[in-house]
Amino acid sequence: MGMDLGVFITYVGVLVMFFVFGKVFYWSIKAAVKLMFNSIIGAILLIIVNYVGEGFGIFIPLNVLNAVIVGILGLPGAIMLLILTV
Repeated sequence: MGMDLGVFITYVGVLVMFFVFGKVFYWSIKAAVKLMFNSIIGAILLIIVNYVGEGFGIFIPLNVLNAVIVGILGLPGAIMLLILTV
């Protein structure tokens, strides 16, 4: 009742594939969640900048592109958008 060498190699290959694909999908999901979280923080930052800048006539439109820019670049992205709108 021994296990064939081919069956054993197949089992090992499937386990390695599960491990590799699991790591790849985990990294991509982790990156997507991080980008989404940073984009939400960026949108909140843009709302705060618009609220504070209202008295000075500064307005940055809140759209997906600006939220992603601020989400990826953080504070430097917000400063860049401020410079581009002024």
